[in-house]
Amino acid sequence: MIRKLLKRPSAVVALCIIAITCFVSVFAYVLAPDNTPSANTMIVELGAKQPGFSKQLLYIPISGYQQHGNRFFEWFNGTPSAYKAIPINGYWFNSENVVVRHYVDNGIEDTIIYPLTQLVPQGIASVTAQQDHLLKHNIKTRTFYLGTDRYSRDILSRLLVGSRVTIAVGFIAVLLSLTIGIFLGAIAGYFGGWADNIVMWFINILYAIPTLLFVFAITLTIGKGFWEIFIAIGLSMWVGAARLIRGQVMALREMEYVSAAKTLGIGDMRIIFRHILPNITGPIMVIAAGNFATAILIEAGLSFLGFGVQPPNPSWGLMIKEHYNFLITGRPLLALIPGIAIMLLVYAFNILGNALRDVLDVKE
Repeated sequence: MIRKLLKRPSAVVALCIIAITCFVSVFAYVLAPDNTPSANTMIVELGAKQPGFSKQLLYIPISGYQQHGNRFFEWFNGTPSAYKAIPINGYWFNSENVVVRHYVDNGIEDTIIYPLTQLVPQGIASVTAQQDHLLKHNIKTRTFYLGTDRYSRDILSRLLVGSRVTIAVGFIAVLLSLTIGIFLGAIAGYFGGWADNIVMWFINILYAIPTLLFVFAITLTIGKGFWEIFIAIGLSMWVGAARLIRGQVMALREMEYVSAAKTLGIGDMRIIFRHILPNITGPIMVIAAGNFATAILIEAGLSFLGFGVQPPNPSWGLMIKEHYNFLITGRPLLALIPGIAIMLLVYAFNILGNALRDVLDVKE
């Protein structure tokens, strides 16, 4: 199957997009220029800047900062910054002070004087050593490759960290939907009768409810949060999986090897999970790819409407919500960049699902 899949250029491209997104989501805080929690560092003077914008920054130590010290915690949740960044247009030294031209906006600046002892660690006695330390560690030029958002946060960093939400919602939604769908679909398809009637009645009821409304109801019940929205999406997506798996199981339960297993006295649950379900792995994989793409779109839509991941956690849908009005103000990239990311990832999962369908010769 893998060889057949790799012979399809579109499937290879889709797998590359998915693999890159997964890699970025795992190492988001390592790759992100802003590795603070949720990539939420705000430099208020630099709001809504275009991609490629560069500015010299003076980093001022934050008093009372304590390093967490847990590398795994920092790798997974980000590292709180020990400095406050001040954008500057230039600087010069005046005795034991540094004088900076503080950037306020285009064409607007003021002058601020900082004592060198406030900016460098204690123990550096000579003024020359203090100046050298300042130039090496506290004054740096930073480029915002995708620009900044309306709150002056780095878009590239939030895009990278936001990929975690997208991948996580897909995995959790697929896991929940397949777990419930496989169990109920297999029970209904294998046993039939009253079990089938009950499951199908429940499926038909849920099919009559629009997906977004159903998710709204679940989120209002269990709350709006990082994990709650994932669970809500997963609970809304199992009906399609259950319906397809029910049909597949109904077809296979009449096969000769199932009758032989019954004759040998093998239990029903063992027949379902050891002999029937392994033979419908293909359809299950296709369902998983499709559900992954659907979950990404639902999460983006919910975040756009304010029911998804809540600020300051980055989410691609939330990034579109925060900047969709920039589409008509000459800075459309603020909304287009996360939209393009969503489109590419959904495209990749849809193409992968179609390729799996062809390779496995799945017939619905």
